[in-house]
Amino acid sequence: MLSRLTLALLLSSVILTGCDKAPPPAAPTGNTAEPSVSTAIPQYSAEQFFATKTYLGNDINHNASALLVASDESGVFNLYRVSLDGKDWQPLTQSVSDPAFPVSWFPNDDRLLYTADQGGNELNHIYLRELDGTVRDLTPGDKLKAAFAGWHDDDSFFITSNERDARFFDLYHYNATDYSRTLIYENNDGYSIDAVSKNGRYLALSKERNNADNNLFLIDLQAKKPIATLLTEHDGNISHNVYGFTPDSSTLLFGTDGNSEFVEAYSYSLANGETSPYSRADWDISFIYFSDDSKYQVQGINADASTLISITEQQSGQSLQLPPLPAGDLRGVTFSADSQYLSFYLNADNSPSNLYVWKLGDGQAQRLTQALDSSIDEAKLVQSSVVRYNSFDDLAIPALLYQPKQASATAKVPALIWIHGGPGGQSRTGYSPVIQHLVNQGYAVLAVNNRGSSGYGKTFFHLDDLRHGEDDLQDIVYGKKYLQSLDWVAADRIGVMGGSYGGYLTMAAMAFTDEFKLGINIFGVTNWVRTLESIPPWWEAFRESLYAELGDPAVDGERLRRISPLFHGDKVKKPVLVVQGANDPRVLQVESDEMVAAIRANNVPVEYVLFPDEGHGFLKKSNRITAQQAYLKFLQQYL
Repeated sequence: MLSRLTLALLLSSVILTGCDKAPPPAAPTGNTAEPSVSTAIPQYSAEQFFATKTYLGNDINHNASALLVASDESGVFNLYRVSLDGKDWQPLTQSVSDPAFPVSWFPNDDRLLYTADQGGNELNHIYLRELDGTVRDLTPGDKLKAAFAGWHDDDSFFITSNERDARFFDLYHYNATDYSRTLIYENNDGYSIDAVSKNGRYLALSKERNNADNNLFLIDLQAKKPIATLLTEHDGNISHNVYGFTPDSSTLLFGTDGNSEFVEAYSYSLANGETSPYSRADWDISFIYFSDDSKYQVQGINADASTLISITEQQSGQSLQLPPLPAGDLRGVTFSADSQYLSFYLNADNSPSNLYVWKLGDGQAQRLTQALDSSIDEAKLVQSSVVRYNSFDDLAIPALLYQPKQASATAKVPALIWIHGGPGGQSRTGYSPVIQHLVNQGYAVLAVNNRGSSGYGKTFFHLDDLRHGEDDLQDIVYGKKYLQSLDWVAADRIGVMGGSYGGYLTMAAMAFTDEFKLGINIFGVTNWVRTLESIPPWWEAFRESLYAELGDPAVDGERLRRISPLFHGDKVKKPVLVVQGANDPRVLQVESDEMVAAIRANNVPVEYVLFPDEGHGFLKKSNRITAQQAYLKFLQQYL
């Protein structure tokens, strides 16, 4: 959903934490069983936590003989052809610099598409790997950004690119044999291309009005004069998002919060133009999609910071009963073309995503990976608890609490407030090597979902509009007060850290309050005026939404300067660590350079870690280890 989700992604980090695992029901608030601190809890190094392998993608090829998977085992994400029994991992790329991420196998052979940028600049291209291993860039050019947009029924495919106009993305149709292409939709009106029907006839588009209101449009490319037809006529602020077309190209599924605090699903019939309720829940419906043969529907619900997935057989309406699995949340549910095989990841707070394959009807699923390093005992890692505390105005603030196993009323531990990216992101359950390493080293972590976070209804989401660095900052301060109420937390040793927008709130906490012993700012915005004036050109379609959320620098410049820590560096009195990628197109390096200089001019301890080969989020394993070691060393020195 563009107004709720895209804004959260625009300024969020790429790889900082994991997500998606059902939490235990209760939060620890008092005495707990006390282990022997020095002997019962082994402490693991950053190298051990980042020896964890991260896997992405699990597309099943045309004859159900292999999966397309990316792994960072080499230190950089590369692609592998993985047999369905997991015994054969054949390298398909050998990059030592730019990570490669899987898109899809071709529908009828083992050619494949993947995407990569250059040094973290987010100018992704689409690449084709031929059967003989040769690679070609299907979207060549120096300053363009491209994305895969789906397969056509005849095995040709669609790609979006902003090469013609850096502000907007056009749609191209690519021939599956000679890779010639045709421009089929020239986007001159600032739409976002959200979905293409498999028969290639229909486009679903969205257009933002502000961060609370947008519209969906439909284009029939076979019409004599293809025009964008409004699908969501309405009054007031209502948000809409596209889930996609059904595989038979007969129906468009979309979500809206027009009749609820949460996003409900609706169907739009392409034959008669009728809109009907499709699915609802007590939380946002995050996604809906289908197996290629339409036999199964997959639906995901964002339920209190975890994802609940249901798989339904379309003909019978019955839920697909999976075999017994370890505790955790499903991710990336993918069917083979004939729906005989199911592939998915299973993720938990204490276990990174592991890849599974299940032949439907078999008594058990086969696990193909061991993501957690064998030197780490997952039983020694910590499960989060969902908690809520009252902020300054008695608003209930949801959060995830990680209590170190070392902690007790007689062995109090220091604590950190963790702030997610966004604005509009969400801290979610699931494995995070960053958090688990710090908790393992004896630091409590409270991952706060301050007002403005997604997942808790539209009212909660918009409570921070044009109030950033004010009301949401107070939610962070009251998170500290909540931690101080726990008898196993050292009340005078609490710090704050976060990435992207979380890095901004970290610096705001250090500049505008005297509450925290230290701050760790991971590529955080410090000058909102410059950030909003220098947004990448491909964000043009979301400019008004950004301004509605954060402010227009031409109109709200005074307020934006008031809440920007850079202009208040003299107020920072406690130690700060700043970590930044030199190629970051969202939070420019100059933001961190100037913030560090301002703190140093105040004779306050400040440390700076700059990665020349990273962007907005650290993808190279060696850099993630370096950053993690810097976090721990800084905490050990000052907290």
